[in-house]
Parts: sequence; C-alpha cells; structure tokens
Amino acid sequence: MSGCAPKSPPAGAAAVQPAVNENAKRMEGVEYSLYAPPVGVDADTVRFVRVDESKCEGCGACEEYCASGAIQSINDEGIHRIVDPVACMNCGQCLTNCPYGAIYEGVSFVDELAAKLKDPNTIVVSMPAPAVRYGLGECFGASTGTYVGGKMHAALRKLGFDYIWDNEFTADVTIMEEGTELLHRVKSQGSKDAMPLPQFTSCCPGWVKFAETFYPDLIPNLSTCKSPIGMLGPLAKTYGAKETKTDGKKIYTVSIMPCIAKKYEGVRSELDDAGYDRDIDATINTRELAYMIKAAGIDFNNLPDEDPDPVLGESTGAATIFGNSGGVMEAALRLAYEVLSGTKIPSPDIKVVRTHEGINTADVHVPNFGTVKVAVASGLDNAAKLCDEVRAGKSPYHFIEIMTCPGGCVNGGGQPLDPEIRASLFRSTVAQINKRFRARKIKA
Repeated sequence: MSGCAPKSPPAGAAAVQPAVNENAKRMEGVEYSLYAPPVGVDADTVRFVRVDESKCEGCGACEEYCASGAIQSINDEGIHRIVDPVACMNCGQCLTNCPYGAIYEGVSFVDELAAKLKDPNTIVVSMPAPAVRYGLGECFGASTGTYVGGKMHAALRKLGFDYIWDNEFTADVTIMEEGTELLHRVKSQGSKDAMPLPQFTSCCPGWVKFAETFYPDLIPNLSTCKSPIGMLGPLAKTYGAKETKTDGKKIYTVSIMPCIAKKYEGVRSELDDAGYDRDIDATINTRELAYMIKAAGIDFNNLPDEDPDPVLGESTGAATIFGNSGGVMEAALRLAYEVLSGTKIPSPDIKVVRTHEGINTADVHVPNFGTVKVAVASGLDNAAKLCDEVRAGKSPYHFIEIMTCPGGCVNGGGQPLDPEIRASLFRSTVAQINKRFRARKIKA
C-alpha cells in the first residue's frame, strides 16, 4: 500500500498481558482475555486483538480484511499472527471474519466494571455509542439492525449504573465543533494562519491511528476535535460532576462501543484532560454488554423502554446517524450549509454522502457560497487512496470522512458476530459474499 511506512512507537510503560487462553472468558462467541490495561500504559504496546495460533487453520481470511498488513502468515503451514501491535489498527475485522474463531480480544474491563458496580463509593456512568443500540438486540434474538435503545438504557439501570448518559450527546457536540472548524478552514484559505484542506474527520480511532502511523504528514488535516467519547469522558467528570453535585474523583466512566479500537482510544494517556487518572476508565463493546445483561439474569426483551438521564443524555437525530458511514459528514454538512448560505437547509437528508462500501464523492451546492466538495471512504484501503491524493497535492475536496469498518461503526469489530461466518467453511464463504446485503444500517 502506498505511503505505508509505520512510525516508531512512543516511549512509555509497556503492557504485560496474559498468555493465550490464560484468565480468559467467552462472551457471545468470542474469547476475551480479562486484562484491563493499567493507568499510564503505552497503548501502542497493548495487543487488543490476538490470534490463538492453536486454532488457526491458515485459511488467510483475516489477512484479506487487514488493511495495514499487521496480521501475517508466520510459517509454511500458513499460521497467522499479528506481528506488531503498533501496526494493528485494532478494528477487529479479522476477528469478525475468522471462520474458525481463532482470533480473540486481548483486553476486557468486564471484571473490573463488575467490581465497580458493587462499590458504594464509586459512581458508575454509562456512555453508549449510537451504533450499540442497533446491534445489541441481536444477542437476544432480534433481527439484524433492530433498534433497542430504550431497552438498553433500562438494562444499564438494572445492572446498577448510577447515571445513564449517552454518547449521542457529544455526537451533537462533535457536529457543532467539527462543522465550525470546517467553516473556519474554508473561510481562512489564503490567509497566513490558514489550516490545510481537505479536513478529515477524527471520530474513528482505527482511522486516526492509521493516519498517525502511515500518514503523519497529514495530521494537520485531521480535525482537531476529539471523538464523541473523547469529549464525553472529561465532560462526565467535570460538567456532569458539577451538575449532579458529585465528586469527580468518584466517577467511573464506562464507554460502551461497537468497536475494539475504542479500547485503544480509551487508554491513550495523551487524551486525558479532566485532571483525574483517565477520562475514560473502562471501555466495553456490544458483546460484553450483552454478556453482562445475561449474566445478571435480566429479561432484556421484556424490559420497558427508558430514556437516558438528561444532564448528558439528550441528543438529536443527527447524532444517531453517526453510526453509519457518511453520517458524520451528513450531520456536519447540515450545519455548514446553513451557516455558509444564511438560509435553512431545504431537507436535512443529504443521502448522497451515505456510503456502505468503497469511496463516495459528492458536490454539495451551497447558496451564497458555491460548491462544497466532499468524499466519504469506507475501509482503510480506500482511505489510503484518498490520503495519497492529498499527499500528492491532487485532492479536490474540502471535507473527507473516513470510517475503518464497512458501512461505519454499526458494523464494527465489537458488534455481535454473524453466526453464518463460523458455521462451516463453505457457509462462511457464502456468508462473506452475502455480507454486504445483511450489513446493519441506521435508519435516519
């Protein structure tokens, strides 16, 4: 892949992780090592995705889904291994597409979280991503992509979370911040302190690590905004603590994601701003949440629909579509359109930027301004193509959205597995072909 020469890992405390199958737990068909990285660990030394070489059959399916080349054959039998955690983007697409269940997660905060929920001196806060509520129901028999947001919030209360806050709140904040930054970049072109175009989105941790590792010269093009969860963690321990009259030191924030790479983001010490050990104390994914609900004996399907708590729980429909590839772009364009044109957008649906696979480009006409040229890429192979254009000075775009996983977060590496992938090698092959037609989509 063009441009792919990885940077050297930063200095810091190295991770000491358990051996394969040591202190592991099976959750929703996936093995998890019950290792919670300590505060101060160098995130680039942690193996969030690992291969159990005793289960690998050398089929090579994992390698086909790895855009960075991190997972490779290591011997004549075709046994695969993630050769270096620095090169792994932690997306987990290799895990979700392995027909033999040979790939597992190297990090889980489930046991630590269970202990915190029982501690009367700890205030545990839930922060679920938009896409989780479109995957969680599948673990309880619902059809693919069924929305279960109300039941999810109810289940979190049953589990003992003290505050049910929502990552959709800061998805709205991201829209305002990222959209405003785009406006500033566009309007400041030609001035001495102009920031470069195109502006890349910065919500997806797999994509951000990919850019940092293989395209560090393009870091100035990334939006300076943190991701929604990167904003909600410190807000929970500062603004949330103030509004609920809670000591910020007692708040334990739990990011609930459709993603494995969000675990990597959560332990990156350079993102901590609230003044405590970590802004995001723990990250679990959809599968782990389903496991906890079942382990607690909660009858999920008969739960009432409940709302999140209001302080950091309210949101708009623009936040919800973040889980789809093109959703961040669409939401930010709504803001940019109205600010640049000075008029109300005729329809909030800018469906031309919604992307399930490949690269999608569009020219969005904005009255009183002109044409805003945008691109949306699903998958890091496609991201590399757009990055190479920018690096060569040939990119015509103002704004580029990148999502690592196909179709966006809603099909992330932490979502429920497709049972057909592991049914048999033949059925797995058929399932891989048909997967695009069964992929989850968020309905705006």
